[in-house]
Amino acid sequence: MAYPARLLGEGEHIEYETRPHWRVLLLPLVAFLLTVGIASYLIGKIHGDGGGQTFLRWALFLLAMSAISYWVIRPIIFWATTLYVFTNRRIITRTGLVARKGRDMPLSRVNDVSFSHSIIERIFNCGSLVVESAGERGQLHIENVPNVENLQREIYRWHEEDDNRRRREFDGPSAGPDRPGAVPGEGDGERNALPSDGT
Repeated sequence: MAYPARLLGEGEHIEYETRPHWRVLLLPLVAFLLTVGIASYLIGKIHGDGGGQTFLRWALFLLAMSAISYWVIRPIIFWATTLYVFTNRRIITRTGLVARKGRDMPLSRVNDVSFSHSIIERIFNCGSLVVESAGERGQLHIENVPNVENLQREIYRWHEEDDNRRRREFDGPSAGPDRPGAVPGEGDGERNALPSDGT
């Protein structure tokens, strides 16, 4: 599920787009195997075809399905519907399938970018990213980010490029001799340069 291009601003393009690191799916996988294994074992231990045994089998089955829904299906849906998008103008986070949540942080307001990762996260090459903002909402925490150390450096680069772009837009065209208030001859290096022979 890529971020829709129609939601980007004029002149804005995506630099990097990712979901949370795939390691977040390891626990749901383990939970699925354990739940299925334990439920199958317990159901197999129930002998007989009476009403009580049938009710107990269905109760164990429904209990196992509830556990799978909470510990397996829910985290997978969260992973599949969570998106981290980094454009040349802002940082975007989106999560949720029906009830959506999101946050945008303009690169122009980024003050500091830091990352952290545990030993396990270093093995999987992922970590947490914390972006400090000059806005009212302060920090943006992004968990389980792939290649977090490289991404931190890239954010600084995109921030610098965004600053340069906004500075050019603010300054406008270079001063010329016909602009009001310009000093005659200013900016005309060739016309005011000394002759090559020194005379």
